[in-house]
Amino acid sequence: MTTLQSYIAGRWIGQEAAQSLRSAVNGQAVASTHAEAIDFAEALAHARRVGIPALMKLDFQQRAERLKALAKYLAANKEALYAVSAHTGATRADGWIDIEGGAGTLSAYASIGTNELPSGNLVHEGPAFPLGKKGGFAGTHILVPRGGVAVHINAFNFPVWGLLEKFAPSFLAGMPCIGKPATATSYLTEALMKLIVQSGILPEGSLQLVIGGTGDLLDRLEGPDVVTFTGSADTAAKLRVNANLVRQSIPFNAEADSLNCAILAPDVTPDDEEFDLFVKEVAREMTTKAGQKCTAIRRAIVPRQHLDAVAEKLRARLAKTVIGDPSREDVRMGALASRDQQADVAERVATLLQGAELVYGARDGFSPVGDGVSEGAFFAPTLLLSRKPLEHDAAHDIEAFGPVSTLMPYDGIDEALALAARGKGSLVGTLVTRDPAIAAKAIPVAAAWHGRLLVLDREAAAESTGHGSPLPVLKHGGPGRAGGGEELGGLRAVKHYLQRAALQGSPTMLAAVTGEHVRGAALRESEVHPFRRYFEELRIGDSLLTHRRTVGEADIVAFGGISGDYFYMHFDEEAAKASPFGKRIAHGYFVLSAAAGLFVSPSPGPVLANYGLDTLRFVKPVGIGDTIQARLTCKRKIDRNKKDASGQGQGVVAWDVEVTNQLGELVASYDILTLVSKKPETN
Repeated sequence: MTTLQSYIAGRWIGQEAAQSLRSAVNGQAVASTHAEAIDFAEALAHARRVGIPALMKLDFQQRAERLKALAKYLAANKEALYAVSAHTGATRADGWIDIEGGAGTLSAYASIGTNELPSGNLVHEGPAFPLGKKGGFAGTHILVPRGGVAVHINAFNFPVWGLLEKFAPSFLAGMPCIGKPATATSYLTEALMKLIVQSGILPEGSLQLVIGGTGDLLDRLEGPDVVTFTGSADTAAKLRVNANLVRQSIPFNAEADSLNCAILAPDVTPDDEEFDLFVKEVAREMTTKAGQKCTAIRRAIVPRQHLDAVAEKLRARLAKTVIGDPSREDVRMGALASRDQQADVAERVATLLQGAELVYGARDGFSPVGDGVSEGAFFAPTLLLSRKPLEHDAAHDIEAFGPVSTLMPYDGIDEALALAARGKGSLVGTLVTRDPAIAAKAIPVAAAWHGRLLVLDREAAAESTGHGSPLPVLKHGGPGRAGGGEELGGLRAVKHYLQRAALQGSPTMLAAVTGEHVRGAALRESEVHPFRRYFEELRIGDSLLTHRRTVGEADIVAFGGISGDYFYMHFDEEAAKASPFGKRIAHGYFVLSAAAGLFVSPSPGPVLANYGLDTLRFVKPVGIGDTIQARLTCKRKIDRNKKDASGQGQGVVAWDVEVTNQLGELVASYDILTLVSKKPETN
């Protein structure tokens, strides 16, 4: 039997066996934890002295590249993880969520880093804003690496995804991580960690693994550190009041189990497609991962008049579910993660039955298939019914973390929403309806108690990712009982691991600190047009003030003819006089086009493409006879370390454009995004 090892301070620790870990499928020993104690002072010192400097040698873009490479490596070696995953009771489909979902999250954060973060290790949360009347004093916000260590404590249900979805944004933010998986399925996380170390992709010290308990780890943390936790609400409540965390105000982010619900809206009838969608969603959430998901539907809230119809359809669907050894192709639901988990679910179901009826369960022919399954941790899909859910609290307070859900009838949508709120805070809720008016009424009310909401109808069904699937680009977490924390959510998650600071100073100083041009800062002008400079040659603040152009009536007429825009403000003299501007004005897009004509350098050069505008505002109208001028300034550079098909390097440059009139008044303001070539490589 294999003894699992922790990966601490660049070496594997663990030779002597301790606690035996058994297969959820047949009860046979799979591995054991190690008996050797972990020196958490050494682990933290390694993260601080080795991990942080190694990560700071890379910038956001380079760390994104490492995430992308690691995602590809894990995807290429996924079968090694699937082989181990089967012992957790997971089917191939369950394993896909965990294993390929984990690699997919790495890939998603690689893209987020590439597309949404700058070069360097500072994020400017602009724009800067003036704090004085003369333009010499301004303020803004910046985000910088915290300079601490992220401790990630995970649940047993997703041993791969659970670690990777926390690691990806913290690594991108420049924080070394110490991951602690739940012991019951830690053998799969250890297999993942061995692949990661084997890949050689991550800088030394950026990720360590703890098998077993956390000992005095939390007591040794410091102010810049961060703790994240996924697991039970009870454990989260204990950890968040750790004296050291409280004393040093160390951020603690919890994502706890919750009594998520699905509501069948009153407009849906048994003849509607949405009715079947509701039944399918509830059944799927009960059986996927054997119901061991923090996002699973625990409460199915249905109109009282449709209660029997929903119950009957759910019974029929659950009865078709083949349960047993997940290595068999015909099996659709595997086992719970351990015999301890099996006993815990059974105990909680017994408590729930004190105020509920059994609609479907073990009595309905529960017989797992496969060799040795009698020693496995299987549990029958169990559907309960609480006929008076407003009077009985158990279904709103007790979560059986397995294939268990409770039906609840309601009278009127307001009562349904009140029942949903009785969960005291949930990760996710689903509303199945055909009526946009019901969605418009219900969702704002439900949102106060939910971290994510799915509105499901026939239009969304074909592409819906489902009630229970957290996505990298959407927030995962919920209020109240659900922990009050946030994970994922695109760039939001990265910002949790960065420190925000307000910054004040002259525009020139703000530009120097942020690496981004701030209006009012010192400019650099030369005889060389900025568009004639290669990416490496451009400096923030390189600027061009163009010649002037007077706008005539012929310009407006010609632009209207070319564009087809004959809006009265441009062509009807009398109507324009009655407008807020009191006269005919030029098209805003003509002003943009004319400005481009003023600042563009037409000959072939390093600027390869213009692929968009940001922050466009038309500030003042331009009338017939007005004269415009443009200032083009290099605002921001992002080196994404990319090359074209011929091997030529490229970078992204954002240009600040100010268009002014003859009085020096700003008439248009925007950023242009361009792709700029690097210098040709010489052999």
